Amino acid sequence: MRTAQPPHPNFPDAEWQKSSYSSGSDASDKHVCVEVAAVGDAGHAIRDSTDPQGAVLRLDPGALKNLIARLK
Repeated sequence: MRTAQPPHPNFPDAEWQKSSYSSGSDASDKHVCVEVAAVGDAGHAIRDSTDPQGAVLRLDPGALKNLIARLK
């Protein structure tokens, strides 16, 4: 599912996916949520859904798996 958020300048073709645990539907909603997008061979990018033009964390596939495991 592609979000209604604008593209990030560093990843204009990325299809950002919001967490299914988020109850907010757009950037004006004050719920805290992250979005993740596959960014080719570089792995994945993670951003704050309330600041779609802000900072992006890029992780290789192994680092993303480790992050998710640590957050559980």
